[in-house]
Amino acid sequence: MTVSLVVVSHSRRLAEGLAELVEQVVQGRVRVAFSGGAEDGRLGTSAADIRRALDEVDGPDGVLVLMDLGSAVMSAEVALEELPEERRRRTRLVDAPVVEGAVAAAVEASLGSELDAVARVAEQARSQPKLGG
Repeated sequence: MTVSLVVVSHSRRLAEGLAELVEQVVQGRVRVAFSGGAEDGRLGTSAADIRRALDEVDGPDGVLVLMDLGSAVMSAEVALEELPEERRRRTRLVDAPVVEGAVAAAVEASLGSELDAVARVAEQARSQPKLGG
């Protein structure tokens, strides 16, 4: 088993599309779930939906959560607080660019790296040079 990922975005389409991209990059070697949008279909986040995504990919190697904007972080923190202590210890919310961080984390997870290493790689995606820049 490997570290799993949860992608959280205010846009359901963005979260779903990013999860699809990540799944294609790692070809099924990492479990990926997403949470996005409000219940009424508009932009937003939901702690309950994030909890559903966490439950979907929970495993002994841990779950890394990547979020797109400020209130997504708050919703993810609420979802994390609702988890039993054992699961909280193996769940990481990371401050990383959501697209680059998710892809980098998924690749690292697919190599069998531990949760702390996967989180570090996601966070380091912020400092990688951009093409043409």
